[in-house]
Amino acid sequence: MPAVTRGVFIRNRPLRWALVFLFWTLIGLSFASQFYLASYKAGRPVTWGQAVGWSLGDWYVWAVMSLPIVQLARRFRFDDMKWGRNVAVHLAASAICSLGYMALRAGVGQAQSRWGGTPVTFAEAFNPLLVKTFHFNLLIYWVIVSVSHAFDYYRQMQERELRAAELEKRLAQARLQTLQMQLNPHFLFNSLHAISALVHKDADLADQMITRLGDLLRYALESTDAQEVPLRQELDFLRRYLEIEQTRFGDRLAVRLEIAPETLDALVPNLLLQPLVENAIRHGIEPRAKPGWIELHSRCENGQLKLEVRDNGVGLSPDRKFEEGVGLSNTRARLKQLYGDRHRFALSEGPDGGLAVCLELPFHAEGNRIKGASVAGPS
Repeated sequence: MPAVTRGVFIRNRPLRWALVFLFWTLIGLSFASQFYLASYKAGRPVTWGQAVGWSLGDWYVWAVMSLPIVQLARRFRFDDMKWGRNVAVHLAASAICSLGYMALRAGVGQAQSRWGGTPVTFAEAFNPLLVKTFHFNLLIYWVIVSVSHAFDYYRQMQERELRAAELEKRLAQARLQTLQMQLNPHFLFNSLHAISALVHKDADLADQMITRLGDLLRYALESTDAQEVPLRQELDFLRRYLEIEQTRFGDRLAVRLEIAPETLDALVPNLLLQPLVENAIRHGIEPRAKPGWIELHSRCENGQLKLEVRDNGVGLSPDRKFEEGVGLSNTRARLKQLYGDRHRFALSEGPDGGLAVCLELPFHAEGNRIKGASVAGPS
């Protein structure tokens, strides 16, 4: 029936009609088998060709009749406010369709009798049908209506699920954009605070930092708006940020990068590494007077991109509670929003003291983005 094919979203019209034809043919052949076997048990055997001819004649008529029945079922639905009126309409329609079927079937039977060599009149073909099939026809009408409603409900359920998924995706986009919008001013304010601390101590150095901050912001504005960028692009942004911090700290800050070449094309969340490095500088390196270092490692292992940011700073002291700031908490929230349970974000004591931030993300490159991750948002 058309309702069946539409319910499963078959868009190709010729294929849809072919499936409709196949559906009714299979029903006809099923009843032909029963008719053929029953005729032998009754002692009045018929040939297989006769059984198929009569059964297909029956069900092809119903195939034609099902078209207006399905349209009627969609127009007069039982979940409508006027369901009582709709039930009455279907009761009347079922009787009319039963009589209509018998009229069509009598015409087909009259034509078949001419081919078989024993012609019968229309009345002779119609009267037995009226006695034997009227109530059965009513049942078939209501089966078609029920199946039509079932597939329409299925189609509506699928559409609701699609709409719900789309709304969920838009909500995730909004959340990601909000988190990223929080990170951008956070980074900017911290950089300006660092510059203001140098203005009265070393004006030339402060002027140099302002120039580098301008270059960094210009780069950020010109970069992609996607939530994910290649790791090489994220590292380029991080290097520009580190230039500002190394201008500020001088020999007190050393940076080591150990980046596996095969990971450079891996997609990572935009502005992922800068908050992690900033956290290491502010809470690990800055509180101490002696020089410190920060290491960044990347590698691919078992289909996962593994990133690690280490420092030799104050680390996680057992007697104090570590509180995540805006950078870390927003990074954790973005990873959860982008990858769900397919990621790992952990803080631990480094092997040489200090803090180690370990991340594991699904390894994927440009052209194979994580579903729902390519979300437009501010850089």
